[in-house]
Amino acid sequence: MSRVRGKNTKPEIVVRQTAHRLGFRFRLHRRDLPGSPDLVFPSRKKVIFVHGCFWHRHSGCSKASTPKTRTDFWITKFEANVRRDSRSIEALEALGWKVCVIWECETSDYHLLEFKLKAFLGKSSSCRTSSNQKTLGHRNKTLGHRNRGL
Repeated sequence: MSRVRGKNTKPEIVVRQTAHRLGFRFRLHRRDLPGSPDLVFPSRKKVIFVHGCFWHRHSGCSKASTPKTRTDFWITKFEANVRRDSRSIEALEALGWKVCVIWECETSDYHLLEFKLKAFLGKSSSCRTSSNQKTLGHRNKTLGHRNRGL
C-alpha cells in the first residue's frame, strides 16, 4: 500500500485539466481545510474531492470490489476511509463550504464530467467573453479571404 498515491492520481489530473479547460481556477490540496480537498475554489467557497472507487467504496461500481484475501482487514480499512470521508465533508459544510465528490469511474466520461463540473461550479471565471470570440472568428474569416486573393 506504500505505492498507492494520495495526490496527483490520474483521475484527479483529468478533473483538474477539465476544470482548467472550462476556465475555472483553483488551489490544490489545502491542508488547512478538513480532509485536504483535491481542488479548492476559494472565491466560490467550493471544494471537490476526487475519490477512487476502490478505496472510498463507490456503491454500485464494479471497481469497488473487496479483495478475497484478508477480508477482515480490508473491510475495516474501507469502513475507516468512508467514516473519514464523512467527517471531512461534514466539517467542511459546517464551515460553510459546498462539497462535490467526483468518482474515479466518472472521469472516463468527459461529457458527464464537464456537466458535473459546470453544474457544481456555475459560470466559468474565464477571461474570454462571447464578444471576443466573435471578433476573433470575424478576423479569421477576413484573413481567409485575403489569402484566396478576394
